[in-house]
Amino acid sequence: MRKPVVDYRNLRLSNIASPQYRHLLLLGGWLAYFLLYFLTENLIPAEKCYPVHCFLDDIVPFNEFFVIFYVGWYVLIVLSLGYFLLYSVESFKGLQTYIMITQGLAMVCYILWPTRQDLRPEVFPRENFLTWIMGIIYHFDTNTGVCPSLHVAYSLGIASAWLKEKSAAWYVKGIVTVFVIGVCLSVAFTKQHSVVDIFAAIPVCLVAEIFAFRKYYKSKKKVAA
Repeated sequence: MRKPVVDYRNLRLSNIASPQYRHLLLLGGWLAYFLLYFLTENLIPAEKCYPVHCFLDDIVPFNEFFVIFYVGWYVLIVLSLGYFLLYSVESFKGLQTYIMITQGLAMVCYILWPTRQDLRPEVFPRENFLTWIMGIIYHFDTNTGVCPSLHVAYSLGIASAWLKEKSAAWYVKGIVTVFVIGVCLSVAFTKQHSVVDIFAAIPVCLVAEIFAFRKYYKSKKKVAA
């Protein structure tokens, strides 16, 4: 079993700002995100949101199978951040910074240009365990604040971090990449997002990529020189 690069057994609130543990402070970005998420979800009514739609939304059918990828996204985030916390602090800092940048940019978009999607089926074409899960998601997650898709943005950042990680085996990188593709498709097939939201996430990801992984690209540039 591999040994973690940081010994967290001595972590205390009193020493969290020490050089050994200060990277954990980046997790505070989630608190800001959840606060903004609550505010945007509850203070911006759906009738004041711009409906996002394109012709591809009418072509892509609802398919409850993709809820596996949609829900698995949460597990992917936790496992990725957890792995990097234990075995690659630089990758953790890069990915968490990436997530914070995409969170911030997305929230600016949701506030300045509130959006919604009206794609959810009124009745599921089938009744099974997966549609039951999808019904729960529809109940608790509003159809507002959708463009750009954070499911897509985070997923692309996770794939980027794993592909750069030297300690990860090639098959792990392959599994993560395939799963990320599934997540990106899932937002359309579960009717949680318009296809527009998927493409809108790309420029957000490019900005995050440049700032979050600048050390990686600088080192690559030095090697090439």
